[in-house]
Amino acid sequence: MSETITLEVLRYNPETDSEPHFQSFVVPYHEDWVVLDALNHVKDHIDSTLSYRWSCHMAVCGSCGLIINGEPKLGCHAFVRDYRGGVIKIEPLDHFPIERDLVIVMDDFIEKLSSVKPYVIVKEEKPVSEGEYIQTPAQLKVFKQYTQCINCMLCYAACPQYAMNEGFVGPAALALAHRYNMDSRDCGKDERAEVVASNEGIWECTFVGACSEVCPKHVDPAAAIQQTKIAASLDWFKALLLPGGKK
Repeated sequence: MSETITLEVLRYNPETDSEPHFQSFVVPYHEDWVVLDALNHVKDHIDSTLSYRWSCHMAVCGSCGLIINGEPKLGCHAFVRDYRGGVIKIEPLDHFPIERDLVIVMDDFIEKLSSVKPYVIVKEEKPVSEGEYIQTPAQLKVFKQYTQCINCMLCYAACPQYAMNEGFVGPAALALAHRYNMDSRDCGKDERAEVVASNEGIWECTFVGACSEVCPKHVDPAAAIQQTKIAASLDWFKALLLPGGKK
């Protein structure tokens, strides 16, 4: 008899269910399958109503973030073989409203991501004919690590501060703000400071570090936030002590 593995999947249809509940599915075991493959099997062969997000199957798009046996992980990055002999419990990401089954409502994250102005802001736009905004490999190296974020939101699901304070801007958005503040081509640090250096920005972070532990791309948002705290503190002292304010 072929080996199987059991999935316990959280189900919730707001049109018919008063509250979420778990449903079990028995699927074939394959050594090279990831959890996303098992969910796709359920969708294709057992229950076509199961709802979840996925796209690339390559840990690039960030769509398939889930809580797998209590840990925030990408469905395409969690091998079924690591759960062999047990039950795989699959839930939507913590700290977000459930749209349906494993699909969460992303509106709060999108708003907070937008609030930090995650793009290069220049003092004055120059014509395309004048060429690109050039930077050296050394200048790129300063912030390259923080460009690897795929917006999977695992860090938000792991963050105890985001769980307690819905106003907290959150790890991924603050790490992305740091990425642009460190970019040699960017002049938007002061514009971002209103959000980034606010009480609900970097100062709400208590440096638990769970965000960095679950990050599948090793972005290390916890480090980005602490570096931003140092930079913001230096800016405050400069503004207080230097005759012309910030230098």
